[in-house]
Amino acid sequence: MKHPGIVISSLSVAALAVGGGIVGFTSGGGSTSAQHAVTVKEGTATVGNATETILETAKGLPLYTYQPDSPTQSMVTGKLAALWPPLASTSPASTVGGGQVTAVKDIHGSQVAFNGHLLYTFVTDRPGQVTGQGVQNFFVATPDLRTPAGTPLATTPATPPPVANSDNYGY
Repeated sequence: MKHPGIVISSLSVAALAVGGGIVGFTSGGGSTSAQHAVTVKEGTATVGNATETILETAKGLPLYTYQPDSPTQSMVTGKLAALWPPLASTSPASTVGGGQVTAVKDIHGSQVAFNGHLLYTFVTDRPGQVTGQGVQNFFVATPDLRTPAGTPLATTPATPPPVANSDNYGY
């Protein structure tokens, strides 16, 4: 293996993430506290040969989507999750206008999604540095990600109409 130290340290991070102990990742490979919401924000980074606006963590780490995922199910497990740690938070926040950030209950606990796309970091990235574009079907997340077709939008439930009869059974 090219960088065995990276894989070994990232395995412990991924193991904690699966167990629900990690809610975010810092540039040094540590975690943020469970009390703090993960913020998804816009940043710029060189992707390929061009400077692009991308989504990143509050610490500046680039965020990625995984093409085989569905809006509600992560396909990233095992060794793949060790290299591509899921971004997890029970109460994610965003400073990106025009996008919806949610917490999706899945195999990773409460994984953060942007417009229906589950988000990941890559263990070899540093703030502002994209090294995983196109690797293993992962692609840099951008603010213009569209909600996948057929994905229900999060809505506020409507208040049910009052019951007409006095027995409160509704029939």
